[in-house]
Amino acid sequence: MGDVSERFWAKLPDGSRDALVSGLSQSELQSVLLNVTRERAAKVTPARLLQRWRQDRFVRPSAIDPRQLVKTQQRLWELLPEKFAGVQLSPLAPLGTCSGVANINQHQIVSTIRGTEVASDPTNELAIEAAVRRRAGEDRVHLAACQRVVRAQPIDTPGFAAHFELFVLVSSARDTGSYRTEAELLVDHLNFWHAVLGEKAELRFTLFKESGLRDRIEDTVRPALAVPLTEDAERTKSATYYSGTGLGIGVDGNEFGDGGFTTWTADLLGDAKERCLTSCVSTEFLTAIST
Repeated sequence: MGDVSERFWAKLPDGSRDALVSGLSQSELQSVLLNVTRERAAKVTPARLLQRWRQDRFVRPSAIDPRQLVKTQQRLWELLPEKFAGVQLSPLAPLGTCSGVANINQHQIVSTIRGTEVASDPTNELAIEAAVRRRAGEDRVHLAACQRVVRAQPIDTPGFAAHFELFVLVSSARDTGSYRTEAELLVDHLNFWHAVLGEKAELRFTLFKESGLRDRIEDTVRPALAVPLTEDAERTKSATYYSGTGLGIGVDGNEFGDGGFTTWTADLLGDAKERCLTSCVSTEFLTAIST
């Protein structure tokens, strides 16, 4: 994107880049971009609209049967323990929600002209909400959400689309020492995914950095689970995204869920003692294997 971007900037008068990036306030920039968008939208014809609908991967409808998807959503909510508060998230998040919390390249996000971005990862949003609740005095925060998200990066994998739905859990609590908090959060999340997936559930963990959590997995987490928790020592995916430990969730060799510990609430609250565990599954993949 760098070389292409530079060519676009070269078409504009000198000083345009500085004016748009730094010279205008957020409200001034928003007004300019709204005017530009309104004028460009006025030029859209019905024929062009139909063409975009057929060709634009961002707007094409999902292939999933919504009646089946709703059944999956209902089952997930019914199985969710009461300690998890449900959150109905907005389809928009503050600009920088992913790049500021999880260090994701903003080019992978669909940004808007109103200082927001289209939701691309509800775990980031729930982490912000968890930090708000923790700051308000809640001792231990457990949140859940089901959200359709959009991701901008090109995807060539069959069965994957630009927009899809995720059911996610985020838990945040203060460290109590000896990895006890981490173990308790893992038990909460993993037991839920076992309830969802049944005896075929394949739950995996990876310690990207060796730590005392391994001892707690052996003496606390594994004994609390009714299905095996296996170690995936070869995994490297998301090694820099998660802080030390990642999770894999699937069935019959098909992994359609992910998770791990992050530093997000610690960063948001400026408190290194904060612990945050996230996990999620694709409801569309879950629906596909259930029908």
